[in-house]
Amino acid sequence: MHIPDGFLNGTTAAATALVSAAALGYSAHKVKKQMGDKYIPLLGVIAAFVFAAQMLNFPVAAGTSGHFVGGVLAAALLGPEAGLLVMASVIVVQAFIFQDGGLTALGANILNMGFVGTFLGYYFYVLIKKIINQKAALFISAWTMTVVASAFCAVELAISGVVPLKLALPAMAGVHALIGLGEAVITVAAFAFVKRLRPDLIKG
Repeated sequence: MHIPDGFLNGTTAAATALVSAAALGYSAHKVKKQMGDKYIPLLGVIAAFVFAAQMLNFPVAAGTSGHFVGGVLAAALLGPEAGLLVMASVIVVQAFIFQDGGLTALGANILNMGFVGTFLGYYFYVLIKKIINQKAALFISAWTMTVVASAFCAVELAISGVVPLKLALPAMAGVHALIGLGEAVITVAAFAFVKRLRPDLIKG
């Protein structure tokens, strides 16, 4: 889902960068104000886990593969603001060191893989957790946000004139509907592991 350089036009790249910058600024302010020192190591641990987990690819269909994203997991453990900071740090490291995702598309990648999973994913998770149990809510949220993030990506590519939306949207959403199953399983398992060992570190 990482968008490389040259795929987004200037307007789309600038608009997504502004939205991501605003979300990151807000999140940094909230985290500094609300989170205590005991959460700082957890931010590093979750960032390291997400980074390592994203290195593991799993096959999907027709020779394609997907990887764990981690936005819903980070938000469920830390809250949406700290979760976004974790995701942004991972995406920035991937772009600058591993050339996974373009620098001009950094705002779009943070928006798609970071903001969608942490903010939209978190509040969707909280909403449906009132109806179903926690594990099912995590599973559904992680799967849904994987598909939603892919839809954001498809729209950005279509706006930039790379591929028509009628082709990009079903292709991206279809593949990521399968990728989302792996995302959901890992999210539920990782959350359960942290909850069992250190439930006190889970925000809320």
